[in-house]
Amino acid sequence: MELKAARTELNAKPKTITLEKIEKALEKEGQKIFYFDRENSHKDLMEMVEYFEGKGLSVYFREIRYGLDENDYLYEVHLLV
Repeated sequence: MELKAARTELNAKPKTITLEKIEKALEKEGQKIFYFDRENSHKDLMEMVEYFEGKGLSVYFREIRYGLDENDYLYEVHLLV
């Protein structure tokens, strides 16, 4: 599964990240916070949450609003081993 990481600039295109890359980052650090772009479907993000919960990880998922426009948001996922 590929997900789009949060943009670092407003006009930039989001970069993709795979579940394998997320797992490798967790192996190194034990916990990690990831930010995902609003272009991801809520369904895909919920599948990712279920995937990591199924592996016995604690997953905290929330939507972060950073402006007044309805499109000014991103998703935060905190993964703990």
